[in-house]
Amino acid sequence: MKKTFKLSLAAVALVAGAAAHAQSAGTWMARVGGIGLYPQVSSGNLSPPAWPNTQTDVSSDWTLGGGVTYMITDNWSVDVPVALPFTHTLTGAGAIAGVGTIGTTKALPVTVWGQYRFGEPKSTFRPYLGAGLTYAYFFDENATNTLNALSGGTPSNPTTFSIQSKWAVGVQAGATYSFNERWFLDGMVGYTWLKNTTTLSTGQTQPMTLNPVSVAISVGYKF
Repeated sequence: MKKTFKLSLAAVALVAGAAAHAQSAGTWMARVGGIGLYPQVSSGNLSPPAWPNTQTDVSSDWTLGGGVTYMITDNWSVDVPVALPFTHTLTGAGAIAGVGTIGTTKALPVTVWGQYRFGEPKSTFRPYLGAGLTYAYFFDENATNTLNALSGGTPSNPTTFSIQSKWAVGVQAGATYSFNERWFLDGMVGYTWLKNTTTLSTGQTQPMTLNPVSVAISVGYKF
């Protein structure tokens, strides 16, 4: 009887362990790697007084990132990516193309994804699709002397600017490849619909369509 009981406990432990190693309901996964953000910029014109067709371009950036995923069922999951802030350079475009850098800003997108993962929990390769909500937080905006000169700022009263933080929706496609029961590789491409407004201390405004494409590659661990 004791031997049977011990064997039963061992069997339960093996089943529980296998479930924990697979991408099955109740599994937690954590990952770390790199993430890139590529704004697909469509700049509006700076409001008067300004040269007609005064526009802005925004650079891409890569940073250290990762995330945590929880499997609600064997196929549905919730994912919360994390990353260090991105640093973006703003350059003149349109009528002021060629003037160079007019400012910099940091961005921290806070996102929650709902995902559907194809295949079986123990599949080595599992593609997934997701949709989610992002709060795009912009901070630490810094204007250059170039922007100051273009906008009529002075050393005693320099031009500053702020970028509107805003909610946005996005979609993603990705896949995981399991090296073994615990370790896996994750790759993802996402697209977010984001429009906001930049406001200068002069009172001028500029609408921007950013619509960033995100690319992430990371190594993860299943708990």
